[in-house]
Amino acid sequence: MSAHAAPHRRITLGDLAAKKAAGEPIVMVTAYDYPSAQIVEAAGVDVVLVGDSAAMTVLGYESTVPVTVDEMIMLTAAVRRGLQKPLLIADLPFGSYEASDAIAVATAQRFVKETGCDLVKIERGGTSVDRARALVNAGIPVVGHIGLTPQTATSLGGYRAQGRTAEAALALIDDALALQAAGCSLLVVEAVPSEVTAALMPLLDIPVIGIGAGADGDGQVLVFHDLLGIYGGPTARFVKRYADLRAAAIAGVEAYAGEVRGGQYPAPEHGYGMPAEEIARLRDLLAGR
Repeated sequence: MSAHAAPHRRITLGDLAAKKAAGEPIVMVTAYDYPSAQIVEAAGVDVVLVGDSAAMTVLGYESTVPVTVDEMIMLTAAVRRGLQKPLLIADLPFGSYEASDAIAVATAQRFVKETGCDLVKIERGGTSVDRARALVNAGIPVVGHIGLTPQTATSLGGYRAQGRTAEAALALIDDALALQAAGCSLLVVEAVPSEVTAALMPLLDIPVIGIGAGADGDGQVLVFHDLLGIYGGPTARFVKRYADLRAAAIAGVEAYAGEVRGGQYPAPEHGYGMPAEEIARLRDLLAGR
């Protein structure tokens, strides 16, 4: 590959493994459409997740549960069109993989074929370990997700940190080891005590991406709308806002509305003109009607 083309080579799982081995942090962020994909591409992130958090941040649902396969496929395909270099992960939504290995494989195949994603992500341990193994055996790379798993947050007692007792932490670690043994290529660990992540790291060979899980993982992920201050709803304590785009967007639209109502917009420079002779001809044509 030429030096000119090299910047557009897609990041691979091998690249992430090399970053882990070198102790180089992996940067993951969510994106949900073509414009957000272009932004995170330009920012130089390593991995993009089309999370089912799109249910709330983009589609207006109250939780991740209602979002459908078709909706997630549409969003993931749009993100794929906006990306060149980052690795792309698609969340399999609630109800699309849990019932059987066959259903999980069929759903994941749709995502790979119709969106061009590089990996799919499923939540929890337990039976999800079997689903992960089936997906890997079908040739589909898988990302596991333990800790706070939003699709089943109700059964976990709501959106709250997990693994805060020794027994609960050990269960999470066992889930992580089982997902690795099933062939998962990456693991997302969400909303667990930092000490749990620290205890987990020496036991895993695959990259670990944290979100509200301390600084010991191999990388971090945040939701696009949270870190940029776009989403107007409540955010978790682990969210750090790096911009306030919602306030800037509201101010921009208010300024536009004010100029429309005050007659300042559009100004002459925002319009198009006609040659004087064409204006004269148009008047003659109208007069002749």
